[in-house]
Amino acid sequence: MNEWTREKLLEEIEGEETLSVVYFYTPMCGTCGLASKMLNITKELFPNLVFGQIDVNYARELALKWEIESVPCVIVFYKGKLLEKKYALQSVEHLYHWFNELQSKIN
Repeated sequence: MNEWTREKLLEEIEGEETLSVVYFYTPMCGTCGLASKMLNITKELFPNLVFGQIDVNYARELALKWEIESVPCVIVFYKGKLLEKKYALQSVEHLYHWFNELQSKIN
């Protein structure tokens, strides 16, 4: 997944006509490492979605704005609006079904 700056994140979520998936993490979080691996596998199944990640330590004001309570956290945006937020990334299969469900909401 591409590492985004705060500016790149805001640019990506505002300008897309598809779902933008943003993964918030911290480098020292073990669960975040596992979540990252699951997301990297899942993103290959959704080439039409935009995926990016950002260290929450460098996006504190966004974390407050979007009320991120813990990491790992995945927020899905559509046309600049927050659609859903997820903290428990249970499995690749779970993420696959979640992204399919979200895509069906916008189509």
